[in-house]
Amino acid sequence: MNSRERILAAINHKQPDRVPIDLGSSMMTGIHRDAYHKWRILLGLSQDLSHHFFEPSMQIVYASEDFFERLEIDTRPALPAWPSSYPLDIHEDEHTFSYYDEWGYGLKMPKTDPIYYSLYHHPLKHISTLSEIKQFSFPSPTDPIRLIPIADEIARAEKKNKAIVLNNVCAGTMEVASWLRGLDQFLIDLVLEPEIVEFLLDKVVEFKLAYWEMVLAEFGDRVDVVIESDDIGTQTSTLMSPRMYRKYIKPRHKKILDFIHSKTSAKVFFHSCGAIRPIIPDFIEIGVDIINPVQFNLAGMEPASLKKEFGRDVVFWGGGVETQSILGGGTTEQVRENVRQQIEVLADDGGFVFATVHNIQADVPPENLNAMWEAVMEFGKY
Repeated sequence: MNSRERILAAINHKQPDRVPIDLGSSMMTGIHRDAYHKWRILLGLSQDLSHHFFEPSMQIVYASEDFFERLEIDTRPALPAWPSSYPLDIHEDEHTFSYYDEWGYGLKMPKTDPIYYSLYHHPLKHISTLSEIKQFSFPSPTDPIRLIPIADEIARAEKKNKAIVLNNVCAGTMEVASWLRGLDQFLIDLVLEPEIVEFLLDKVVEFKLAYWEMVLAEFGDRVDVVIESDDIGTQTSTLMSPRMYRKYIKPRHKKILDFIHSKTSAKVFFHSCGAIRPIIPDFIEIGVDIINPVQFNLAGMEPASLKKEFGRDVVFWGGGVETQSILGGGTTEQVRENVRQQIEVLADDGGFVFATVHNIQADVPPENLNAMWEAVMEFGKY
């Protein structure tokens, strides 16, 4: 099998020749620049200082082709460009780097520990009425410059028979709305000012639908996987009650996913961190084909139980190795054993793409990354 055939088999719940591997096809299955540079050295690859990121905040690298080839990665990313109407402009002062996203929220990264950017400015946080919020200038999703790199990336992937993963244009529907208001204020709004919540959610949905209409009209028949996301989970539970999710968020998710499915035969990959088991049936109901990141160390997310209950309905893309303690803090043997266990449980009869539980963090030793990759290649054969 070539890489694309391998991915297509897995996401159609068929058994490929080996477990397919994704590393770097999205900003949820990627690698931080620090870990990337250290791993390249261990792999004997030349230094790559391009600092091409999926987007600046998480410092997730857009990896070079020699890295993908060396690790036999089965996927390739297709990523929209930053809009010409709001070019990325990173400011620098004595202590920080900072920038504003096209939605108007601000992010900062300290120079003393430059690992990630964090949100510090929420443009609608202190606005108290819906009429004032309606005056806010929302960005345009249809700048044609967004399409330019996608065409080149798809063409390169097609030449190499790699599965093409088309990335989304912004964060999740609820995420963007909550970042405009600030998460604390957004959660208060859910109870006290639901009309504000619904207006903001609908503006994000409108933005996403316009983007997907533009990009899928151009590339919908050439991509294999389409990414949407929203972080609905925490370490211990869903961020809001399932009832609240079903009332306010689920109908908007469904509208987006229905539209995507109407425009392409590609599978919909949906990312949501955390302990999301109570709403996995909701995800399946609205058309999620692939769940990521499968944070299996949390309550209710035990992999054997997930596979048994939901494995016929969704693909698990992720859950290959635990990233909060084992990948970064364990021994190479612990990493190897964790990968073996996860493959044994999740890969049965296909329906599994190996990826780490969210991105590879900055401090992960390259020796552990080698141990992870070698374990996938050893234990991932069917």
